[in-house]
Formats: sequence, structure tokens, C-alpha cells
Amino acid sequence: MTHKNPKKEQTYVMIKPDGVKKGLIGEVIKRFEQRDLKIVALEMFQPTREEIDNHYPKDSAWITRLGEKTLGTYKKYGFNAMEDFGTKDAKKIGQEVRQWVIDYMISAPLVKMIVEGTHAVDMVRKICGPTLPYQADMGTIRGDFSNDSPVLANAEKRAVANIVHASETPEEAVHEIKHWFGNKKTQNYKRHGE
Repeated sequence: MTHKNPKKEQTYVMIKPDGVKKGLIGEVIKRFEQRDLKIVALEMFQPTREEIDNHYPKDSAWITRLGEKTLGTYKKYGFNAMEDFGTKDAKKIGQEVRQWVIDYMISAPLVKMIVEGTHAVDMVRKICGPTLPYQADMGTIRGDFSNDSPVLANAEKRAVANIVHASETPEEAVHEIKHWFGNKKTQNYKRHGE
């Protein structure tokens, strides 16, 4: 059995259009480095529609779950999904929201990176805060720099602006790193004090 070095866990992070446009690239990187995580690959790029489309899952279950989350938010805040979507079908709503996300992600350059360190996947998610900015605590990237709401975003027919994407699981990180960096070599260096 092969034992992995916990300090070598890697995760994928992407600074989204609103993070780039707000000038938060350095701040996002700083937050990770302050927690002893290493940036081992980094690039600013303009994604194609196809690249972003292939980044997000296309399976029916994922799309339906996206629609169910949207319907749950509408119910929680007393809004009517029929008014904004013309349907209450979770899969149809999920498909529409997925397209808004793709449109948003190709609207400006992105910054992609591989972050490495102890429990990198969980640590990066903790630093970023919950996906929905209005639920994120102060001190997290999303809590400090975004105050968007899915209800507002849906009413305006756009994606939620939440500064950054971070892999949710180690398996997702492996998939996303492969998708965005292919076989490019990452940097191997020691941080001061290592």
C-alpha cells in the first residue's frame, strides 16, 4: 500500500471574473500562503466556452440538484420560481442556471492555480467560505469580498458572483487539475522554514 505525504495534497482553485475584476488575485493567493499552503502552479487565462462547459458536470443528477438548490432558496426567502423561470421543474431550472454560470465564467479572464499543503482541499474550502457569499463568515474570502445572493442572481438571470472556485473533494481536485493543467509539471520547492 502506498502512503501519501499529507503535506503534498493538492487542490484546484480558480479566481472567477468578479475576483479578477475586483483586483483580488494577490489577496486570494495571500490568504492561502498565510496558512502555509504553497502555490505550485499558476496562470491567468481566458477560457473558452467549451473548456468551462467541460469543467462543470453535465449529468442529469448534478443538474437536477442545482435546480433543487435554487428552488430551496426560493422557498426559504418566499420568492416565486415560476416568475423567474416559468417552471418549477428542477432539471429545467438547473440547466438554465448552468448556462448562466458558463456565461459568467467566460466573461473575463480567470486565474487558475494548484494549491498544495496539509489537507489542502479542506483548508482551501475553509479559507474560501461557503459557496453562497451571504452565508460566508467574515474572515473568509467570500465573506470579506462578496455579498451576492442566489435569489438576486436568478432574478437578474446570471450566476452568483462568489470570487473563487475551489475543489470540493480530493477526487474532484484530481479531475479539475487534470482538466485545467493537463500534464504540465508543477513546481516543487520548500517554503521558508520547511
